[in-house]
Amino acid sequence: MTKKELRKIYREKRNALTAAERSRLDDLLLIQLQTVHIPFINILFSYWPIEANHEPDTHLFTDYIEFRNPELIIAYPKSNFITNEMTAIAVNEETEFIKNNNGIYEPSDGSTVNVEEIDMVLVPLLTVDKKGYRVGYGKGFYDKFLAGCKRECIKIGFTYFEPIEEISDTDEFDVPLDLCITPQNVYVF
Repeated sequence: MTKKELRKIYREKRNALTAAERSRLDDLLLIQLQTVHIPFINILFSYWPIEANHEPDTHLFTDYIEFRNPELIIAYPKSNFITNEMTAIAVNEETEFIKNNNGIYEPSDGSTVNVEEIDMVLVPLLTVDKKGYRVGYGKGFYDKFLAGCKRECIKIGFTYFEPIEEISDTDEFDVPLDLCITPQNVYVF
């Protein structure tokens, strides 16, 4: 199936989950993450989950990774919707997050982190295939961002659903994940 077809199907599947079901699945995702050997990392690029999109609770995953790496620098995206590009902004417990016009919480201020220094990226997705290619929201923000990351950067996605066989319309600009975590499994690509 194409990205467009899959985007529609997996938005509907996620929207059909109740808040209680999502909370249970988030706990299972965290349990699976805890089985992954996380190497020492300096900089994590995370994202604030969009509640309206019923995204997995990345705060749980970010907190766990920070617990494992106490000196961790955590960065969040600040998006430019004219160029469809993101900047990594370092945050701390005092950082204020403001909802932008697209309903995405972003840091109000902070220092910019060089994308080439990021060690791990939590990547949003609607679904993923068995080769690690994902379907996002269709604007290309993350593929552009990931293309600038160093080769060793670990790219992790979280989804409530198991991978599909194949996304039929991937192209040379799509950047595959290294890992995908589901409530039942950890997939390494």
